[in-house]
Amino acid sequence: MIACDIFHREMESAVATSINQVDLEFLAQGLHNEGSAKMVLALQEAVDRATATGIYEAILLGYALCGNGLVGLRARSVPLIVPRAHDCITLFFGSRARYTKYFYGNPGTYFKTSGWMERLSTEASSPDCCGETGQLTFGAGPGMSVNYAELVEKFGEEDAKYVMEELGGQSRNYSRVAFIEMGMEPPELEGIARKEAAKSGWDFEKVKGDMTLIHRLADGPWEGEDFLTVLPGARIIQKYDDSIISTEAPDSSHN
Repeated sequence: MIACDIFHREMESAVATSINQVDLEFLAQGLHNEGSAKMVLALQEAVDRATATGIYEAILLGYALCGNGLVGLRARSVPLIVPRAHDCITLFFGSRARYTKYFYGNPGTYFKTSGWMERLSTEASSPDCCGETGQLTFGAGPGMSVNYAELVEKFGEEDAKYVMEELGGQSRNYSRVAFIEMGMEPPELEGIARKEAAKSGWDFEKVKGDMTLIHRLADGPWEGEDFLTVLPGARIIQKYDDSIISTEAPDSSHN
């Protein structure tokens, strides 16, 4: 399993009780902020390293689409298993349906998990920092894969800021912190999240997390609408429907 460091506690817990023998590799949080080209390159290098060992039957990805950071990723000689999700918060909520319902019912929410609080620097975990370039990458709304770094490359900094503000106006209008309790975080993290919300004058809510998708990623089976199996030789593409991602055979330029 190759996973974002944001899932550190959750993935280790799921692997510890998995019916499968799973090795874990974590990549640094924040790859989605560097643009999809850099993110997919880092993931491809990790996939290729795991494939080269010749010992794995499948490679599991603890990632969501995250600003198109999976687009172009290719399976080598073993299949890739990928959750169908626009952003990582979906996995903490346990299902796309539950996250979508919460998101649209609670606009202006800044999410906190143990990974967000422990695995980021103080600056990077601040809403002032990440409202535009962090959580907004996957917090602009289910179905929207917007990446600030790529917008800057295409349109320049000023226009990129305008686009991000238009697509995710809540980034400058946070009004609540939602602490997602997964059942394995140190108890003091909730208190820290409460204090941060109070300091900003925001509401605070503790939301019960759900390990269902994370356990299913570690355990399988990977059938149905929640996971994509990328067969050897195929690569990931984005779909603009409820399936989120799909696969296609590579052309000769990708050989």
